[in-house]
Amino acid sequence: MDPLGLQSAHAAALLPIVVNRQENAPTDRLVYVGGEAGAFLVMRPLDGQSAKAGNGGTIGFRAATPSAVDAFHAAGLMAGGLDEGAPGPRPSGDRMTYGAYLRSPEGHKICAFARLSTT
Repeated sequence: MDPLGLQSAHAAALLPIVVNRQENAPTDRLVYVGGEAGAFLVMRPLDGQSAKAGNGGTIGFRAATPSAVDAFHAAGLMAGGLDEGAPGPRPSGDRMTYGAYLRSPEGHKICAFARLSTT
């Protein structure tokens, strides 16, 4: 069941970073989980108001490899997401990561990143 009509868009982008839909979640929401990658929930707001995209927030997932980040970005674009930052190396504090950013169909900014070797 896909109460919000968003399952295929999210599943396409999240599959490359090994985030799977939690099948036993309540039927009024989509829940994706995946090891160290974190969790991502899509649901109707509990206050009954219209859902709004976060302003200034980014939902991030750790990917195992840069190629998984590439696949996340490509699949997300194919599923209707918007490019918010092409895959590539990015500074992150005292290390480098390889990341990509998408805007989901409902307006949330989502990224996937992999840590790059320091050697």
